[in-house]
Amino acid sequence: MPNRSVNLPFHVVVLSALILLSASLAVGQAITTYHVDNNRTGWNSQETVLTPANVASSSFGLLQNVAVDNQVNGQPLFVPAVTITAGNHQGVHDVVYVATESNTIYAIDAEAGTVLLNPNFGTAANAPTGCKVSGNTTVGITSTPVIDLSSNTLYVVIDTQDPTGPAYRIHALDLGSLTDKVPPELIAASQTLVNGSTFNFNAAYEMQRPALLLANGNIYAAFGSYCDGDVSLTRGMLLGWQAGTLTPLAANQTLDTQSSSPKDYFLTSIWMSGYGPSTDDSGNILFVTGNSDPTGTTYDGISDIQESVVKVSSDLTTVLDVFTPSDQPNLDREDGDFGAGGVMVLPDQPDLVPHLAVAAGKAGKMFVMNEDDLGGYSPIKNNVLGTYDIGGCWCGASYFVDPSDGIARVVSSGGYNVMVFKVESNSKKTALTQVSTSPAIAFVNRLGFFTTISSNGTASPIIWAVSHATKTTGDPIYLYAFDPETVVGGSMQQLLVTEAGSGNSNIVPVVANGEVFVASHKQLEIFGILPPRKK
Repeated sequence: MPNRSVNLPFHVVVLSALILLSASLAVGQAITTYHVDNNRTGWNSQETVLTPANVASSSFGLLQNVAVDNQVNGQPLFVPAVTITAGNHQGVHDVVYVATESNTIYAIDAEAGTVLLNPNFGTAANAPTGCKVSGNTTVGITSTPVIDLSSNTLYVVIDTQDPTGPAYRIHALDLGSLTDKVPPELIAASQTLVNGSTFNFNAAYEMQRPALLLANGNIYAAFGSYCDGDVSLTRGMLLGWQAGTLTPLAANQTLDTQSSSPKDYFLTSIWMSGYGPSTDDSGNILFVTGNSDPTGTTYDGISDIQESVVKVSSDLTTVLDVFTPSDQPNLDREDGDFGAGGVMVLPDQPDLVPHLAVAAGKAGKMFVMNEDDLGGYSPIKNNVLGTYDIGGCWCGASYFVDPSDGIARVVSSGGYNVMVFKVESNSKKTALTQVSTSPAIAFVNRLGFFTTISSNGTASPIIWAVSHATKTTGDPIYLYAFDPETVVGGSMQQLLVTEAGSGNSNIVPVVANGEVFVASHKQLEIFGILPPRKK
């Protein structure tokens, strides 16, 4: 075929390039999973609007407050240029997706605050007697869903009160209509215990709190306990389904397969305060487990893997590696859950040797691990690359690359302060060097909080955080912003603190397209650059 060139007018070429660039940037700014990516860095490096200067100014503020029907415990997700195909607002919208404990999923216009769709997926299940989830006695959608842009599908786990009792189903919903693309799959699983008996998954006792993970062509969901009740009936589990068809994977990981314990107490839950399981470059899955029998005697790293960072294969057949703190027996005895926080896998950089991961829990120690060799367990010492005191952590770390030197930073969020550490790694050693801390996060009922990072490439980084509220549902929460590049006497500049909703949950702020989304009790608040005042 001959080569046929077409000479287009210059303005057409420029316009076409701008359209393609705009589309590329829009797709790049979609936030489709918990903490931005499967490493769980929390870093959106394509935020071109918000800067430390305009966030700290009077031009930044609340744009919209959108009412929803119940508590939101998962993180909002954001997708630009979605074609809404159902309801009264069909057409193209930038959409925030929010899921509530009443089993309602909202598609909300990110600029106008208009509710585009809000289907309900059935009566929320009853929590076990005496247990409240962020003040609720019913539980519907507790975890963060995940979106597959390649198929325009939102995956979500929904807990309903069926005639026979609570039941979980995983749904694959069309992004434009929020209707099921395939029949939802009833979640069921079993595992053989060490004595040959069978443990069966029971939705009445298993809580699906961690964010969903889309990786390896599969959807993964992790389960733990309700308020650490029914300890003889609950075991931490990681389950998976094929994306698209929702066919269950043949294997699962049950983290306590012992048939007996001194106090008939199992758990080894995966909960991580809502943080999602992460992946490494090979698609292996990492997460952190909580406490088991309070005698502190049941750990063996095989049939009971409590208080540990665990790495498993993508097909869920094999535990590949673990790290367990040397004080594991005390953590069990004191309910000192290592699993109160998640594990972040640092993105690979040429100067980072070896591959790295970080995790922290209630005890307030952040461990830096060689992700290729997590360290196993020793009762004498922690076989890790470094241990850093950050304060009690119902939390998870974040990450960005600093514009001043091009070196990676780890952002911790234990205790009452954000701390920023420079990652220094070479063939001889790996260490974190603290370079700054924030003013205290106030108005909290427990230690730790969640951060995200926005920047334009590496320029203009901003660290965002939302405080834990007090234990009462109506008490306020606050959105903070800090500038890690403006540091005086080791303290970074606080750009913003503003009320941002209410409720007691593990809230992650989401930053995209010049806006910040904070979902809490019965509301989504949208912050950004305020329109000019009319004269």
